[in-house]
Amino acid sequence: MTPLKLGVNIDHAATLRQARGVAYPNLPEIARLAEQAGAHGITIHLREDRRHIQDADVYTLRKTLTTRMNLEMANNPDVLRVALDVVPDEVCLVPERRQELTTEGGLDAAGQLDALRPTVRALAAQGTQVSLFVAPDRRQLDAAAALGAPYVELHTGAYANAAGDALRRELDALHEAAAYAATLGLKVNAGHGLTMDNVNPLLDIPNLDTLNIGHSIIAHALFVGIGQSVRDMLAAIAR
Repeated sequence: MTPLKLGVNIDHAATLRQARGVAYPNLPEIARLAEQAGAHGITIHLREDRRHIQDADVYTLRKTLTTRMNLEMANNPDVLRVALDVVPDEVCLVPERRQELTTEGGLDAAGQLDALRPTVRALAAQGTQVSLFVAPDRRQLDAAAALGAPYVELHTGAYANAAGDALRRELDALHEAAAYAATLGLKVNAGHGLTMDNVNPLLDIPNLDTLNIGHSIIAHALFVGIGQSVRDMLAAIAR
């Protein structure tokens, strides 16, 4: 198997900054330290309500990142305008609800084909690789393929929150979804709720390219620093 890539989500460094409305922690410096430690890309989520990442962050990070920018966003025209202007390396289309603390589930791509199609086309036309953040469900994978997205990101939240027999079922669903995605020509990423304690069972999922992990890396960084936290996660996903 090829080595797994790690995308480091720095949203929650921005959450800390926004809690006081100050200029620190400095996101480009957080990203620089993560990249220096071996991160293969930096993920940021520009939410409709701008609760953590701000428009200016997207523009600044686009100029300063030395790896890949993965911009998470809802299918929202205001956020799409930013994506079309900035031209990130990757865009991951995700669902959003204003009331949620974090993304609660996968995108219903199958139920939103007509709404998603022009967004996927516009992003692809500028050279941005599009990913759909979906549950490990064949219907959603079929929709991603129909939309022409080259990637899916499998939502691992249900797996991260499961225990006992449910944990085994969720892990089996991720394995089956990744295998099926490959038959459709889709590249497979995964993320949500992953920690150094629960990531190991995912490492033998077939065709897995990148794990996008944020909250647990930022939380661990409070104890060891961002660079060491990234290195620790890289060690945890080594295969």
